[in-house]
Amino acid sequence: MKKISEEVISRLNSIVGSGNVLTTQEDMEPYSHDELPTLKFMPDVVVKPRTSKEIAGIMKLANELEISVTPRGLGTGLSGGALPIHGGIVISLERMNEILEIDEANMVAVIEPGVIVGDLNKAVEEQGLFYPPDPASLDSCSIGGNIAHNAGGARAVKYGITRNYVLGLEVVLPTGEIIRHGGKFVKNVSGYNLTQYFIGSEGTLGIVTKIILKLVPLPQYSVDLLVPFNDFHQAAEVVTKIMGEKRIIPVVLEFMDKAGVQACETFLGRELPFSNAEAQLIIGLDGNDKDELDKLIEVIGEICFENDAEDVLVADSKFAKDSLWEARRILLETLKAISDQVEVEDVVVPRSRIPDLISMTTRLSEEYGLPIVNWGHAGDGNVHVAILKKDIDENTWNEKFEGLVQAIFDGVVEMGGTITGEHGVGYLKKKYLPKVVGETEIALMKKIKNALDPKNILNPEKIF
Repeated sequence: MKKISEEVISRLNSIVGSGNVLTTQEDMEPYSHDELPTLKFMPDVVVKPRTSKEIAGIMKLANELEISVTPRGLGTGLSGGALPIHGGIVISLERMNEILEIDEANMVAVIEPGVIVGDLNKAVEEQGLFYPPDPASLDSCSIGGNIAHNAGGARAVKYGITRNYVLGLEVVLPTGEIIRHGGKFVKNVSGYNLTQYFIGSEGTLGIVTKIILKLVPLPQYSVDLLVPFNDFHQAAEVVTKIMGEKRIIPVVLEFMDKAGVQACETFLGRELPFSNAEAQLIIGLDGNDKDELDKLIEVIGEICFENDAEDVLVADSKFAKDSLWEARRILLETLKAISDQVEVEDVVVPRSRIPDLISMTTRLSEEYGLPIVNWGHAGDGNVHVAILKKDIDENTWNEKFEGLVQAIFDGVVEMGGTITGEHGVGYLKKKYLPKVVGETEIALMKKIKNALDPKNILNPEKIF
């Protein structure tokens, strides 16, 4: 890819204004890494456009001169998806952060990609509406990034993932054209569903500039349960009985292992409930009938105690819920505080195989001598496996880490799972993609990429 000349900088200034073009090392450093700053690639220039027309102008310039372009949301990714591998231009969407419309009649929101998920949640809830996807970083991640990685979150078990709520998109293609597909409607079979092509494509096919999201009515009542167990298999059995036998679909069904809870306890400098339990489940329920909700709590409580739960704590106020979720929300921040390097794999297995996965990671942690902390979404089998460097010397880490990751992924595939559920392939996992995607499928994906981006300038070196 070609480097950036003074002429290119001048042309970028004319497109977005000189105040929105960053060229100094100090100004560009935050855009050289994502939330896992072990890899850094310095861009040649960072551009902060405000409109889709400006982005189209940047892409036409980049396509003309064959300059690599890396689109970036708010930098909370965990797979290297927003790293400017070849330098070039980083397009930051941080200024495109307006909620353009909340249409109560049609229950949709029209927004820009830089809107923070938590801010959208608050805005629509004030109107009695609800946007369910809730990644753990919802107070800092952007909707555009969520679309790029098809983010999930804790509520996915009942409500689904980002893909299920995107009704339409405006997208700037790598060659600079602007397309608009979908709208404020659910049914649409007018040709190929182009909207879905861009969701989960990790910014390799186009840059999303406007989003139409489906909303649902805000449930009137909600409650969360914290349930500790001294046997991980018992906790998993409870998940199977709640969903498989009783056909109850909770809003949330999360778990944390003892190592994770105790790490948070140390980080906070105070005791957390049941920190000696081998596993904790967080079970969330919602609905519009309080009596029905109370019955579900009773049924789930009975299942938990029948499977040797230590206790069932019920949180139905905001303060109680915030306290219950505290450790889960800060876990990644905690791990980063106790280890200068944390590599998080977000693998997926059939939910009945979660105990097998935990047993496997425990065995592999001992075999390779690298600490592992597990947490995640028990309801949909998406487990975050965090490998910690801590005080391990660099040579030992480099010697063992790759083998450990290979062993984890091989075990996950053997269990009928896959290597990423919501963080994406990005730059970090692309060499592992053939473990779960066949040659024919990869070739087809590359044909789609080539059709939209024939010069391979948009987010190169990602996925493949």
